Amino acid sequence: MATSPRLDAKIPDGPLETKWTKYRSTVPLVNPANKRKLEVIVVGTGLAGASAAATLAELGYKVKAFCFQDSPRRAHSIAAQGGINAAKNYQNDGDSVYRLFYDTIKGGDFRAREANVYRLAEVSGNIIDQCVAQGVPFAREYGGLLSNRSFGGTQVQRTFYAAGQTGQQLLLGAYSALQRQVGAGTVKMYSRHEMLDVVIIDGKCRGIIARNLITGEIERHFGHAVLLASGGYGNVFYLSTNAMGSNVTAAWKAHKKGAFFGNPCFTQIHPTCIPVSGDHQSKLTLMSESLRNDGRIWVPKKKDDNRAPGDIPEDERDYYLERRYPAFGNLVPRDIASRAAKERCDAGYGVGASKLAVYLDYASAIERYGIAEANKNNIHNPSAEEIRQLGKAVVKEKYGNLFDMYKQITGEDPYEVPMRIYPAVHYTMGGLWVDYNLMTTVPGLYALGEANFSDHGANRLGASALMQGLADGYFVIPYTIGDYLSKEIRTPAISTDHEAFVETEKAVKERISNLLNIQGKTSPEHFHRQLGKIMWDKCGMARNREGLLSAIDEIRALRAEFWKDVRVMGGADEFNPELDKASRVADFLELGELMCIDALKREESCGGHFREEFQTEEGEALRDDENFAFVSAWEYKNESEWELHKEDLKFENIKIAQRSYK
Repeated sequence: MATSPRLDAKIPDGPLETKWTKYRSTVPLVNPANKRKLEVIVVGTGLAGASAAATLAELGYKVKAFCFQDSPRRAHSIAAQGGINAAKNYQNDGDSVYRLFYDTIKGGDFRAREANVYRLAEVSGNIIDQCVAQGVPFAREYGGLLSNRSFGGTQVQRTFYAAGQTGQQLLLGAYSALQRQVGAGTVKMYSRHEMLDVVIIDGKCRGIIARNLITGEIERHFGHAVLLASGGYGNVFYLSTNAMGSNVTAAWKAHKKGAFFGNPCFTQIHPTCIPVSGDHQSKLTLMSESLRNDGRIWVPKKKDDNRAPGDIPEDERDYYLERRYPAFGNLVPRDIASRAAKERCDAGYGVGASKLAVYLDYASAIERYGIAEANKNNIHNPSAEEIRQLGKAVVKEKYGNLFDMYKQITGEDPYEVPMRIYPAVHYTMGGLWVDYNLMTTVPGLYALGEANFSDHGANRLGASALMQGLADGYFVIPYTIGDYLSKEIRTPAISTDHEAFVETEKAVKERISNLLNIQGKTSPEHFHRQLGKIMWDKCGMARNREGLLSAIDEIRALRAEFWKDVRVMGGADEFNPELDKASRVADFLELGELMCIDALKREESCGGHFREEFQTEEGEALRDDENFAFVSAWEYKNESEWELHKEDLKFENIKIAQRSYK
């Protein structure tokens, strides 16, 4: 298998351990005086975008930052709960940069680039130092040292956390750095703006067209380089743990202007989410993977058992993850835990009214912590109630806000009864294809964080999204962007009256006008919900050839109906959330088709991509390394027409093997 000539990953030569260090020391630089002449646009101000904008501005570049929220603090990064990985080895339990690298490659089922993943592991420790210096309140042990816990797919404790709100605290740190630059005048912030297209001049990305979501005004913005840090596309499934506003529009517009889309079918289903409770729902709620540290997952051994969980004796409970995967137990990777929950529910062992849930039980953890606390406090012969109260206090300190959130949503107290959980769409490993510098196939256009495909293969390990976002923004793009911008120092700012800006703006306005003029009978929300059902049923946790072919036809028909019958209320020159929604749904309707095509073409099972035709006798994912050890990079040609380019994945530092967590 040979890599497509259209793809150059630009991976540096040399040993894996020294690639990044050597590259960082030899990459072309831009001197301070020239940096002040160069303009960089950053789209999205979550962890990747805010950290990139702040760092580039600190270096001296002129930065414009765009977000569709009213403040960068509302980026979806704020919703991350459990933690951030780093190879610090504070627990002295055998962790290292190589082990984090290996766990990430293996967790992604050997479908990620070695060089990018090793760099991620290498800079992970710097992220913690940076965030501590910013004042991020990571949890600490009694003696003041930073605390760690375990996440799925690992056998060490490398996850740093701030209770169950790690994303919020990290985002506040990045936001503080960003606002410092806004105050200094080096970053110009455009909140409530949405990027609706990129501008290409002479083959290079030279700016964006954005819509002011308050006034409806269409604006042109020039940049010597454009960085997309706009997050993932999980909302193509309608129901997901993503924020309601999360969308694919920025990345999709770039894709249609020449940026290849990498591995679009690689989506992550998170195993611990609050189950769907009815047709009225518009989003789902994550319960952090950190809960699998101490919680035990089980179902009754008897089918259709309607007894209350407390009435089911221990010997009638099936702790199925501990039974099937004794080496990792409840901390197997997300794709494996999710499929195992689905298998139990499909077999008739599900719990709750819908029977589409399993139990996450903290009774044994409360007892274990209670006994330890009693010993620490020299309490002899404590009663069962004393042990419970002591244990609950420890659990509350570690996971209190998560338990409170669960109780508010379900009305059930997880300190007293087990949580009911079920898998839900959470993250997308696919995204815009990027090289080692994080540049897409369009010169001058970069993709950072979840918006790119680069580090997680077919399945992301828990607590690695925050790591990647901050690595890209703080420690990668500030170096790699110099390779491109060092050649742009003689390029003056291009007037936004340039023909390319005028034509791109005209196309954006025509599309908005088309959406408003259809005047059909059906809301954008209806089409989004219908698309989500197709995607979940036929391109969700399990896929097969027949279902994917059917899904492609159904999506094409749904898209045709959308452009004939959607009704968008309001006008273009005003605050109009319905117009925003319709535009995003239109992009999802195109993306959904490509996801199904990608899943159909990849005739193997790997990570979160589970083709029912390709599985082991034990129901595990069956890879085909001979034919599919590549990155799928799709080039947009026309409506419903894409060309597949392949980047061959070479494993020179890891022995590729069938994953085993048993």
